Amino acid sequence: MITYIDKEWTDKELNKILCDPVEKWFKNKYGKFCKTQRRGLMNIQSRKNTLISAPTGSGKTMTAFLSILNELTDNAMKGNLKDKIYCVYSSPLKALNRDIQFNLTEPLKEIEEIVREDYGIDKLGIRVLVRSGDTTAKEKAQMLKEPPHILITTPESLAIVLSSIKFKEHLTDVDWLIIDEIHSLAENKRGVHMSLSVERLERLCGHMTRIGLSATISPLMEIGRYLAGYKSVDNGRASGNISTSMEERDCDIVDVKFIKEMDLKVVSPVDNIINVKFNVIQSKTFELLHKYIQDHRTTIIFTNTRSGTERVVDSLKDLYPKDYSEENIGAHHGSLSKEYRETLEGRLREGKMKCVVSSTSLELGIDIGFVDLVILLGSPKSVARALQRTGRSGHQIKSVSKGRIIVTDRDDLVECSVLLKCAMEHKIDRIHIPRNCLDVLTQHIVGIAVDQKISIDDLYGLIRSSYCFRNLEYNDFMEVLRFLAGEYVSLEERHIYAKIWLDEEERMIGRRGRMSRVIYMTNIGTIPEQTGIIVKIANQPIGTIEEDFLEKLKPGDIFVLGGSTYEFRYAKGQVAYVNTTVGRPPTVPSWYSEMLPLSYDLACEIGKFRRLMSGRFCQDHNPSEIKKFINEYLYVDERAVNAIYQYFREQFDYRTIPSDRRIIIEHYTDDKGRYVIFHSMFGRRVNDVLSRAVAFAVSRRFHRDVDMGINDNGFYIRADSKADILSAFRMLRSDELRKVVENAVDKTETLKRRFRHCASRALMILRSYKGHTKWVGRRQVDSMILLSAVRRISQDFVILKEARREVLEDLMDVNNAINVLKGIEDDVIKVEEIFTNVPSPFAFNLLIQGNTDILKMEDKHDFLKRMHRMVLAKIYLEKSKESSHGKIDSNHDTFDYDEYFDNELDDIGSEYLIEKFSVTARKVGLDAMNVHEGRRFLSGERDGFKDGFINWLKGLIDGDAPEIWDEDVIKYFKDHAGEL
Repeated sequence: MITYIDKEWTDKELNKILCDPVEKWFKNKYGKFCKTQRRGLMNIQSRKNTLISAPTGSGKTMTAFLSILNELTDNAMKGNLKDKIYCVYSSPLKALNRDIQFNLTEPLKEIEEIVREDYGIDKLGIRVLVRSGDTTAKEKAQMLKEPPHILITTPESLAIVLSSIKFKEHLTDVDWLIIDEIHSLAENKRGVHMSLSVERLERLCGHMTRIGLSATISPLMEIGRYLAGYKSVDNGRASGNISTSMEERDCDIVDVKFIKEMDLKVVSPVDNIINVKFNVIQSKTFELLHKYIQDHRTTIIFTNTRSGTERVVDSLKDLYPKDYSEENIGAHHGSLSKEYRETLEGRLREGKMKCVVSSTSLELGIDIGFVDLVILLGSPKSVARALQRTGRSGHQIKSVSKGRIIVTDRDDLVECSVLLKCAMEHKIDRIHIPRNCLDVLTQHIVGIAVDQKISIDDLYGLIRSSYCFRNLEYNDFMEVLRFLAGEYVSLEERHIYAKIWLDEEERMIGRRGRMSRVIYMTNIGTIPEQTGIIVKIANQPIGTIEEDFLEKLKPGDIFVLGGSTYEFRYAKGQVAYVNTTVGRPPTVPSWYSEMLPLSYDLACEIGKFRRLMSGRFCQDHNPSEIKKFINEYLYVDERAVNAIYQYFREQFDYRTIPSDRRIIIEHYTDDKGRYVIFHSMFGRRVNDVLSRAVAFAVSRRFHRDVDMGINDNGFYIRADSKADILSAFRMLRSDELRKVVENAVDKTETLKRRFRHCASRALMILRSYKGHTKWVGRRQVDSMILLSAVRRISQDFVILKEARREVLEDLMDVNNAINVLKGIEDDVIKVEEIFTNVPSPFAFNLLIQGNTDILKMEDKHDFLKRMHRMVLAKIYLEKSKESSHGKIDSNHDTFDYDEYFDNELDDIGSEYLIEKFSVTARKVGLDAMNVHEGRRFLSGERDGFKDGFINWLKGLIDGDAPEIWDEDVIKYFKDHAGEL
């Protein structure tokens, strides 16, 4: 049973459970117990499974270790300290392991000094050692002779020692297991792998107390179940297809994640994001960054991409050379060497760094010393991540976590403002925990089999005691065993041999072959190896791209490399083959693979805010009432209120506002084709599913290939006029969506790459064998051949099935996409169509994103300004028409469109009309001379027109202009033709 602990024990009560030296040391060091310790310490002392959720610097690590240090000290003083491992501590970071070793060694020295002075005992002899991939053979040998009392390790190293013949003897009586940063483990396959290792350790030692340490995360009940696991209520027996009954183990949750005071704000470097020139925004952004950095002792700046991290560091050095140098500012991300990162972390701890800029690598809880400000450049895409990042500031219990989120466009402003509201109101987005990962299961079964013979029933019960496998289907379990036992003989042609023996009559399994242990030990783990992809035209290399980026490409996609555009054809191994292309806009921006996806829960909160805003506009609330609502709902300042109000006002005036309960399908055509824009505010992972399903339906029904673009706010499909995209969308059904998307991704690079990852985890493709390491490119070629082989065996072969599950559930979000379709089917979510000549304001960023690689940032900003002005022009013309027919009150809106056009009518009107004239002229095939003359006329010139143009214009006006001509252009020609 999972329960919350609200009781707080007094300092007097807690002091009683500590032995005298530890109590004295604690009082000297800390004075009194913190809130986290008053709630959690007695629980751990009582040997109860405990999950502690608290921000960085709130005392949770000492809460976890204090009872353990106390018992070890007491045993040592009484001469009862055994040569065994009492506590296993595991974290996902080697750097964090080094910190923990240091942070335990120092207290033990100080306690030992007290024992020496007060009791005359010279040495306690409590050993704290780290075992990871960096541990030398000599150190490992020493651990066998003298095991550490506290073993600090990583998930991968824990799995190795569980199958080590000699070392596992030291794990047969473990009392405590501590899993740190459990939130970062649970959301990926390392966490799935860890959950099975924990259950194997539990089986080995009989019973142990599990302690989980987590930063801000939700839902805590699920993390509690993940930590504690399940136990069999019928002794782990299963017969045939009869499932073992499981029930959750007890776990107490200590939730003090909002104990620290937060000072969080969303800020913009300029008053008006949309109408200011890009160079002004850029200059003001770095001015603001510089001011924040100089006003604080140490600042961490988080960007969302590695390239952005490097750009910020270089720009600050260039703009303020007197204030920043290699000595006081640096970049920190995963592409930098371990040595460089460790040096930077050391200088940060010592207080020698004024500023460090990071992508995501400093989010986890390594000790980085005193940081008094965290700046987020752009949205962190989830509330939990925002709180984890800002929690890096104020690293003491009583300190304030101070964070500033800097935004530079209107979508970001809305997103971050809603994120801030959720953070202030403690609404944390839910974590996604992968389940039933058959590749991880395969690897662990080999690890168990090389260690012992085990009955199938006991093995099934053991596996299902993991939270991640509690619903594992028996058929899938048996298919994994049969694959490992070599029952698919055709796989031997691909050098995949049996690794276990399986006796289904006796219901037993065991190790097969002497090499099984070596293969397992040298290929353990879940993190896929990545490498650069060489891009070639024929056999001519032209550059490289990242493997994550290649995953997103499908044949026909356009991308930018080295300033030129290329069309992706296919990939083979680690080579992508392309053709040159001219005049076609990119469909996949280069930063796509780096960007964090918006969480589904936060996306829905943004959609809810849109719905509330739409309701107020529809009910004709006056501007002051709507602005008051924004201010009270979002906790933002007046500058942000005005910007958000104006953004929504323009969208509403132009057409309508999409929301969590209203998907707007916008039809828009330009010279590049016909766009169907889906305003679906559900996050990129859901939109990835929906867009692929729609594109697949279009290709199947109309035999047309389409271009796609997606972001967190929606997606678009671009196709010719013969493809009825809306009807294809309406064909989708919630109960069929998973199968449709499986078919859509079946031939993609995404599935091919993910299959390699899964096959590697399942030990089908080995990275290391008999001392030789196989290059990633060779493994990819092998995996593509292997993929064809397993397809011939079965389209539901267990590892292929897992690759599909990983793509659909972990990379994408098919389950919430299904919920969206159910909402449409149940009429909870409305679907509406609109037709536009200029894309609506909410569509701007989606349509431009592919072009960000060929546009300079200032050109992108100018494009957005121009589109914004064209929308205002369109609104003005519409309002003028309605006003002339007495349909609207010209004082309806505080934004005075008339005044705006009095100031800028010529410029904006000409931009808008020229754009529409050019698009229509291409459609009707107007000759180049008349196009040129028409553009001159619309731009305000009134002299020197050729007779041919004048005659053409008279014919257009006097006759019935074809309906294909834009009505605003025709109206302008009619109103001004007399001037000729």
